[in-house]
Amino acid sequence: MTIKQEQAEKKVGATAGTTASPKKLVPFGGYYTNKVPGHDPELTEVGPGTPMGEYMRGFWHPVCMSIELTDTPRFLTILGEELVAFRDGSGSVGVLHAHCVHRGASLEYGLIQEHGIKCCYHGMVFDVDGTCLNAPFPKGEEAEAEKYACSIQQGAYKAFEKNGLVFAYMGAPDKEPPFPEWESDFTVAEGDELVPYSNFQHCNWLQVQDNAADNFHTAELHAAKNVVGGHYQGTTFDEVGAPTMEVHPDMQFVPIHGGRGLACSGARRVNNEKLFIRVQHQVLPNLSLHAYTSEDGSNKKLFSRFHIIRWTVPVDDFNSKMIGWRVMGPGIDTRGIGQKELVGYESIDFLDGQVALRRAERFGNHTINDIVEIPADHRSRPNYKMAQYAPGDYEAIISQRPIAVHALENPTKFDAGPYLFRKMLRDAVRGSNPAASAEAFSEWLKDFGGAPNSYCSGNVFELPIAATTEEEIAQRRFVAKGVIAILTESEQYKGKERIEFVKSKMEELEQTAKAQFKH
Repeated sequence: MTIKQEQAEKKVGATAGTTASPKKLVPFGGYYTNKVPGHDPELTEVGPGTPMGEYMRGFWHPVCMSIELTDTPRFLTILGEELVAFRDGSGSVGVLHAHCVHRGASLEYGLIQEHGIKCCYHGMVFDVDGTCLNAPFPKGEEAEAEKYACSIQQGAYKAFEKNGLVFAYMGAPDKEPPFPEWESDFTVAEGDELVPYSNFQHCNWLQVQDNAADNFHTAELHAAKNVVGGHYQGTTFDEVGAPTMEVHPDMQFVPIHGGRGLACSGARRVNNEKLFIRVQHQVLPNLSLHAYTSEDGSNKKLFSRFHIIRWTVPVDDFNSKMIGWRVMGPGIDTRGIGQKELVGYESIDFLDGQVALRRAERFGNHTINDIVEIPADHRSRPNYKMAQYAPGDYEAIISQRPIAVHALENPTKFDAGPYLFRKMLRDAVRGSNPAASAEAFSEWLKDFGGAPNSYCSGNVFELPIAATTEEEIAQRRFVAKGVIAILTESEQYKGKERIEFVKSKMEELEQTAKAQFKH
C-alpha cells in the first residue's frame, strides 16, 4: 500500500481529501499523470495464500443460485479457485475442486450419481465431502481398488442451500463459523419472502463493495438529470417514484460491533416537513444490508428493515458477483412497486443498470428462470451505447478498471464510507483489530446464537426544516447520529422487544429535535 493510500484512509470523515498545501494544476497536463501505479494487492487479491483470500475463507459465502444446479455439474470460479457445484440424486449439494485428483480431468464433465459425482475420464466417484466412493479396477482386484480409493480424496467444501442460494465454506474445517442468520430471519415480515439473485460484475470485488458504502453517488448516478437526450431506461430513482434518494445525503459513518461492521447513516430532506434517515449496514468482509431503496418519504416510518441482503463474492481478482436476496412483499415494499419476475439470475428489479445486460436484452428471448450467457466485457455488449446514455451502478463500478487503482484517487469527505471500510478490512487482515479476525468473528456469532442484530433501517421523521441553514445542518446530523445511538442501545434486546424499544426511542428523538432546533 502506498503512503497516499495510508493517508487517505486516515483522513476519513470531515477531513478526507484535504491537503496541507494547494496542488499545482497544469492545463492539458495529461503527460504528467499518464503513469498508472499498481493496485492494492493486500485488499484486492483473493487467491489461496493471499492476505485477503485467507481472511475471506474464514466466512460463509454464497457461490451460486440453486437454479444453477441442474442435471449436469455447474463450473464455478470462486476466490480464484476452479470448482464444480452439483446436487446429487439424494439431494446433497457438493462443491468440489474442479480437477479430478486422479488425473486432472474436470468434473464439470462428470456424471452426477445418487451419491456424489463420477469423473468422466476413469470413473472415480467422489462424495460431496471429497471421499472416493469407488475406484474402478479390473475384476478380481477389488481389494486393491478399495485400498486405492482410501488413499485419495477430492478437494471439497462444505455447502448447503438456503432460500434459493448455495452457500459454501472454503476455510479450514476445524475453524468453521456459524452461518450468520442476521436477526434469525433477516427481518422478513409475515407475507414477505427472500427472493434470490446473482449479478456478475466484470471487475474486482472491492470496488463493488465500495459502492455499497458510497451513499453519496445515488444523488448523481441515479438522477434523471444525468440521462442523455431522454433515453430513460429505468436506471434512476425518478423513474421509480423515489426522488428522495436523489437528495445529496449528509452522512455519518460509525464503526459498530467492535469494528466488525460499519453503520452508514444518511440524512436526506424529503420536503420542508419530513426528514429521511437511511441506515445501511456494512459487515466485514463482504456483506451489505440495505434499507428500502424506493422510499418516497410521504409517510412517517420508523425502523423499516432489510430490503436487500447482498454478498460481494470474488470470482477471481478481476471478476466478482453480487449475490443475495431481495426481500419482496408488503412488509418492506410499502409502495408495492417490487417486481419479483425481474429478480434472479443476471437481473434485479429495483433499478436497471445493475448488470451487463439491460432488461431489453436480458428478457428479449429469455425468462427469469433461464441461465443466460454473460457478455465477455462491458464494451462488447449490444446495449453499450444505450448504457452510455443512462449508465447505472454496473457501468460506474466496472469502468474503474478491472482492479481500481486506489493510489490515483482524490477523495472528498463524502467518500468517507468506502475509505473507512477499507481501513477496517485492513485492520482485520493485519490483525490490528483482533476482534475482526475470522476466528473472533466466529466466536462473536456464537455468542449471539448465530443471529446478531443489524443496524439496517429506513426512517422518515416528521421534522420541519430548521429556520436557518446552520440550524438545519445541526438538526439533520443530530438525528442521524441519534438513530445510530438508539440502535446501539437496543443491542440488549431481540425481536419484538427490540422493535418496540427502538420505535419508542425514535419518537423521543423526534420530539427532542423539534424542541431543540428553531423551525
